[in-house]
Amino acid sequence: MMKKLLISLAAASAFGAAFAQTKWDLPTGYAVGSFQTENVQLFANDVDKATAGKLKITLHANGSLYKANEIKRAVQTGQTPAGEFLLSGAANENPLFGVDSIPFLATNYVESRKLYVASKPALEKLLASQGMKMLFSVPWPGQSLYSVKEIKGPDDLKGTKMRAYNPATTRIAQMLKAQPTTIQLAELGQALATGTVENFLTSSASGVENKLFEQTKFFYPVNAWLPRNATVVSQKAFDALDKPTQELVLKAAAAAETRGWAMSEQKDTEFVKELGAKGMKIAPPSDALRKELMAIGDAMTGDWLKTAGTDGQGIVDAFRKK
Repeated sequence: MMKKLLISLAAASAFGAAFAQTKWDLPTGYAVGSFQTENVQLFANDVDKATAGKLKITLHANGSLYKANEIKRAVQTGQTPAGEFLLSGAANENPLFGVDSIPFLATNYVESRKLYVASKPALEKLLASQGMKMLFSVPWPGQSLYSVKEIKGPDDLKGTKMRAYNPATTRIAQMLKAQPTTIQLAELGQALATGTVENFLTSSASGVENKLFEQTKFFYPVNAWLPRNATVVSQKAFDALDKPTQELVLKAAAAAETRGWAMSEQKDTEFVKELGAKGMKIAPPSDALRKELMAIGDAMTGDWLKTAGTDGQGIVDAFRKK
């Protein structure tokens, strides 16, 4: 009888181990309706299905678990096993995080993909040194200029309150002689309503998803750069998974990356049309404004290369190869 009991307990233990569920929280600073958030949710669903519920990823959108600028640190310090954040938001700690936000270096999806391929090994090494593993990275549509008032040239931006969300946008505001104001995307609508911000660079996706057309009436598709979000996991949390589960997670991540890039490009076209339909005046930037922005881009590329070391130079050299 005792032997049968021991066998039963062992079997029950093995059954429990086989079906033990691992749970990951995955915070993001973006709204539920964002295509980026939708893509991460699809990734979580794919993992749940592929692992038959063995790994359950719960997505916390709109900065509900951690604010957007807190998520990277939360993963890095083990407060949450996974998270999604804007890579360039961490450029202050290392310039390599800001490679995708160098103004006018990569200004379309083909160039953005080429820059991503060139920078990925260095970024993965950097994240690994901080105890994190990149699962996938997806770009936003190109950053364009929104304004409450018409912008005919660079002089119209002087002294205005310009939203900044990373070191690059802060520097652009300064070089345009505007006042950089740090505002997270989720708070931008309120900032516009109260006059805290008058203009800003962001994607067509953000404009539609956050209804920024309600407070801004002018849209200039300068397509300055395509910033990327990264969905990462702490290496410790990833290593705690068994090998088959790790492989399933990586397979789902690769699918999410491919899907996310396609979604981004498709949505950009749709969103620009929708901004126009919502009453925004869409117009190309004036020659004077474009010339000023290109000059800023050249200067900032040079500045970035001075701080990014040999890794940075290698990335730009690889990107510029035909």
